[in-house]
Amino acid sequence: MSVNQSTERAFSDKNILLMDAIKQQLVKHIQGGEAFLPIDKLLPKIPFEALGTVIEGLPYTIWQQFHHLSFCQKDILDFSIDPNYTHYEWPKDYWTTDLAPIIEEEWEVAQETYFKERRQFIDLILDAKTDLNKPFAHGTGQTLFREALLVIEHTAYHTGQILVMARKLQLL
Repeated sequence: MSVNQSTERAFSDKNILLMDAIKQQLVKHIQGGEAFLPIDKLLPKIPFEALGTVIEGLPYTIWQQFHHLSFCQKDILDFSIDPNYTHYEWPKDYWTTDLAPIIEEEWEVAQETYFKERRQFIDLILDAKTDLNKPFAHGTGQTLFREALLVIEHTAYHTGQILVMARKLQLL
């Protein structure tokens, strides 16, 4: 092996290690808890009966916030894996008009679905074949790295909204 080949291999190995570290950090932030209460710790504190409570001065309920958060995460996942992705209509498709789920089972399924789809997004990020910086062929320059940051930012924002609402309802 020549000096150039040895140097290139060492550089490549360092890049792989760096990319793995970046992927692990993205996952930590997607799961939450680095700078805010993770949603999987917050949701169990909210009783089903409180999901549809309208708080004075706010245009949405806890259910509507969670539904939006979940819908957007799924939308970003779909965009990231489906070359035939089609956009939804903003804001109509992104916000439910239902104040709360009708039955508790609907709430349970919504949470299970959210965490299953989050796991799918994490698995996509952690896949060794995934290049975080490769633009999607069907996008306008978006990369998986950008989409991961979007999920992190969006989740943090809406988790904070749900937390404030739970405090206003004296649930925490």
